[in-house]
Amino acid sequence: MTGLVVAALSAVGVWLCWRVFVDTWAGQQVEWAALQGALYGQGQLWRVAERVLDVVSVGAIAVVLLAAVLIALVRRRWSLAVQAAVLMIGANVTTRLVKLVLLERPDLGVEGTWGNTLPSGHTTAAASISAVLLLVVPRRIRPWAAVAGAGYTAATGVSTLVGQWHRPSDVVAAVLVVTAWTAISCSVVALMPSTRDAEAPAAGPGEKRWSRRITLGLVLIGLGSGVVALAALQTTWTHRVALDARAEMLTAYLGGAAGVVAASCLAFALLLALTRASTAPARQPASPAWALDETS
Repeated sequence: MTGLVVAALSAVGVWLCWRVFVDTWAGQQVEWAALQGALYGQGQLWRVAERVLDVVSVGAIAVVLLAAVLIALVRRRWSLAVQAAVLMIGANVTTRLVKLVLLERPDLGVEGTWGNTLPSGHTTAAASISAVLLLVVPRRIRPWAAVAGAGYTAATGVSTLVGQWHRPSDVVAAVLVVTAWTAISCSVVALMPSTRDAEAPAAGPGEKRWSRRITLGLVLIGLGSGVVALAALQTTWTHRVALDARAEMLTAYLGGAAGVVAASCLAFALLLALTRASTAPARQPASPAWALDETS
């Protein structure tokens, strides 16, 4: 049930990103300023960003999906192989449908207006790759997979902003699409006893402690970045009528990048918790008192 609620809230979040930043003049103006801010120092940053984006391709998605399926099969978790395929395909197809069919970008007179780019396809690919690996790796590795996934997703999202390929709302919407599909996948896993780590020993105190620390760390980084993003957004929104000063554009740019980091870290902290809950060993029912008496 929790996974379905997360999926529904994520879908609402995608719509809100579009409604606020795409379907209004003010939102378009704020994100135009963020793209203009990306021009400052772009030459140096693009050398790194381009390499990050080159990793994301249809071939990379296919290779990772195949690897994820093989990991699931080696672990004899047959249903997880199906879940990985559904997650990867569902998230990327959803992004294409939302971008090209369901939503549109109205021309409201803001500079740099072109067709709808929400959600970001590159970010969806990066986040779905990371989420699939989080789903299929052994439990003790999942916290580190969540950290790597959050970092890779954030790096890809910020790189699309550096290259002016996507606006911040495009990236955040993509993260929400993948969050929704992962939450749905975790809900299905939780309802299927054969997919739970029934044969795995219960997590020890040390393993639980590290998992909680990593989850908390992702949450703190996400919240800190979110505060920066909100402060920058408020400043940019206040001056949205005339965003032409360098400081204003850099503020919008910083806010957009911080928003991407916040969305990535909070999403993978949540997905780590959902994955841990959905695949935890099922509790065995307690033996009745009369059975204990007979065996004593």
